[in-house]
Amino acid sequence: MRYLTGQGFTVFMISWKNPGPEDRDLGLDDYRTLGVMAALDAVGAVVPEGKVHAVGYCIGGTLLSIAAAAMARDGDDRLASVTLLAAQTDFTEAGELMLFINESQLAFLDDLMWEQGFLDARQMAGAFEMLRSNDLVWSRMIREYLMGERPSMTDLMAWNADSTRLPYRMHSEYLRGLFLNNDLAEGRFVVANRPIALTDIRVPVFAVGTERDHVAPWRSTYKIHLQTDTTVTYLLTSGGHNAGIVSEPGHPNRTYRVMTRGPNDRYIDPDNYLTEAQRKEGSWWPEWAAWLAGKSGAPVKPPPLGSVRGDDRAICDAPGTYVHLE
Repeated sequence: MRYLTGQGFTVFMISWKNPGPEDRDLGLDDYRTLGVMAALDAVGAVVPEGKVHAVGYCIGGTLLSIAAAAMARDGDDRLASVTLLAAQTDFTEAGELMLFINESQLAFLDDLMWEQGFLDARQMAGAFEMLRSNDLVWSRMIREYLMGERPSMTDLMAWNADSTRLPYRMHSEYLRGLFLNNDLAEGRFVVANRPIALTDIRVPVFAVGTERDHVAPWRSTYKIHLQTDTTVTYLLTSGGHNAGIVSEPGHPNRTYRVMTRGPNDRYIDPDNYLTEAQRKEGSWWPEWAAWLAGKSGAPVKPPPLGSVRGDDRAICDAPGTYVHLE
């Protein structure tokens, strides 16, 4: 956020709700309407003349793609572009996480979530840790338990620890409808009683994959080329699901590849992408900022903080009282 505002962009962020048992019946469409669409309404109240460069990370990117497809279908033109960071829209090659996705596993999770109303953050984190158990479980146990070495806290470690729960209905719909049945990619995902299609999206797409992503493998996120009928800029960066995205300028040993393909260009498969895409040194953030700037208007004065409508008031200066920076 600091980098984008430093480049002159006005940035709005959605905070994930941490659901309790009373939120057990919130579904994926509630996250779309109460999250993405409500946020667009709030942004429109602050900057009523501007269009939005929407950005979604991981499951947030999947939600954004659903919202963007529904908006395109319904003639809602408030988006200027869509950026998907390590976000899947097709789950046929969803990687090692599919080890936990089958009918028996989902039935077990449904029973577990039915009792407490949500999937606990520790339970979800445990699944991700098992995907990289050598790095995230056993080596850590050796260092911390056997050798007594306590690692110093980093900003990325603190961010990883700030996890959230997912409500029963939403998580069940996510795993069954998207992971198991692949409804979004295959045209069966329903929004407002009608299926949506990613091919309806016409705004430009900037998609980022990471080379060592065990949550959203880059070859899976690369399928956005096959699912949309618009200009797609695909960027593949070094690093994994977290460190590859949170890779600020000046971070050492970072490289990335990038290529833009229009709707009339021939398809390039992932293997040929690796050889044909231009390889660059450094962080990918400046590449993205330049892409955003090229699709934005002339600089304008940022909107003032304060009351914009009803109860939408500035509580305090960013980043908020619950965030402490050294």
